[in-house]
Amino acid sequence: MGFHSNPNIYTSSVTLKVKNLEQSILFYQTMIGFQVREISENKAVLTADGKTPLIYLEQLFNIETNKVRTAGLYHVALLVPSREDLGVMLKHLVQSGCPLQGASDHDVSEAIYLADPDGNGIEIYRDLSPETWEWKGDFVKMGTLPMDADGVIAAGDHKEWTGLPAGTIIGHIHLHVGDLDKTVQFYVEGLGFNIVQKYGSQAYFLSTGKYHHHIGLNIWNGRGVPAPKENDTGLKHYDLKLPSLETFYQIVNRLKEMGAPYKLEEDIVYTADPSGNPIRLTV
Repeated sequence: MGFHSNPNIYTSSVTLKVKNLEQSILFYQTMIGFQVREISENKAVLTADGKTPLIYLEQLFNIETNKVRTAGLYHVALLVPSREDLGVMLKHLVQSGCPLQGASDHDVSEAIYLADPDGNGIEIYRDLSPETWEWKGDFVKMGTLPMDADGVIAAGDHKEWTGLPAGTIIGHIHLHVGDLDKTVQFYVEGLGFNIVQKYGSQAYFLSTGKYHHHIGLNIWNGRGVPAPKENDTGLKHYDLKLPSLETFYQIVNRLKEMGAPYKLEEDIVYTADPSGNPIRLTV
């Protein structure tokens, strides 16, 4: 899990806006295996280890009913520690009758795809050993092949499902954007990410520290799609963890020079990428 610690920049948590908090909590507990650390009338904090917040849920009361395609969350990706853990999860999801959207071998990882009751995409994956990742210059090989589901299930077949493993973290976040070029420029020149793969003019994958990707960006909802409205379900914001105060203020200065929107409040920078995806930067 060294790609998700200093000196890298990575997503530490995600805040989602949902229609029905009770329904969402039930899904995230029974299907995904989160623990509820805190709950109030319209908010809940979900954790894998009982302590560290990974997903915040907030219930909307005035929901946009004529929702159109927008920028926003494509999926939040939960990284489990091992193939065994992924196998236990896959077997549980199948036995629970949870609708799956796919299961892939990406050369660097094995991944399961599904969605929550509001259509927020969820990826649950495990990384292959970094020693097996194939790099050609600055680009890492990432494909999309059918996952060996039988092999994954067999890896965890001896173990009972008891929820998310305590070592689960947010591995990456993948976003719909309206302007791919400007958004990539924001993450690279403003926040300090590196491009590690791209698929034509449709999708880019960015990381720090030679990870296969901490952030994915795509225009699959359409070029020029608008930012989501405040009363849309979906992503409210996501948190990027920075390695130091020095990095924090370097990014603030770069955002200022770029003319990017930002607000500095104590030890948090509130900003948004050019496609309107809100971000909180913390040390």
